[in-house]
Amino acid sequence: MWRVLAKQGPTITIGLFRRDRDEEADRLVAGDPRLSHFLAGRVRSDEPRIERDRDEVGRARQARPRDRLGRPLPYGSPGVDPVSEEPMPPSTTINFARQLLNQGRPFSAHEVFEARWKASPEAERDLWQGLAQLCVGITHAERGNQVGALRLATRARLRLETYAATDGPRYGLNLSRVIHWIQVRENSRDSNWLAGHPL
Repeated sequence: MWRVLAKQGPTITIGLFRRDRDEEADRLVAGDPRLSHFLAGRVRSDEPRIERDRDEVGRARQARPRDRLGRPLPYGSPGVDPVSEEPMPPSTTINFARQLLNQGRPFSAHEVFEARWKASPEAERDLWQGLAQLCVGITHAERGNQVGALRLATRARLRLETYAATDGPRYGLNLSRVIHWIQVRENSRDSNWLAGHPL
């Protein structure tokens, strides 16, 4: 039988106990990340192991419901419908993300842009990553985290400015307008970013 005795940063101390006398027989101190994976949140050997949500091929997936800003809710709670992790064509991606933003779901819009970014050609990565970061910035603003919102918005602006300097396709986006909208947010304390978003 084992028990977690202490955690300090990545280092975990585990006591090994005799089953018959509940007496400590040995002690293990380790900082190996595989130990954290093995423990899976448990602090005693007699606790059930909590398994991560997985898809049909074994990849980790989040099956917990989420609210409109991407915060996890307890299992069984009503949440927003999840978006597909499969990338859509560029124009469809933009239109769907716009629809999600108009529904007050910036976190879901970020997931749609992220799927496109991961599947896009290298030359378009700054565009899609910048748009994903913008949506995460809007998510932070909606959660009341102005510092996080501004950091993500600045990263988004830099990526979009880099992409705007290329002759890459715009897919109907007015990048100058998007960049200007970000600059206005960077220079004001407006916390309502969802209304009037530039997409």
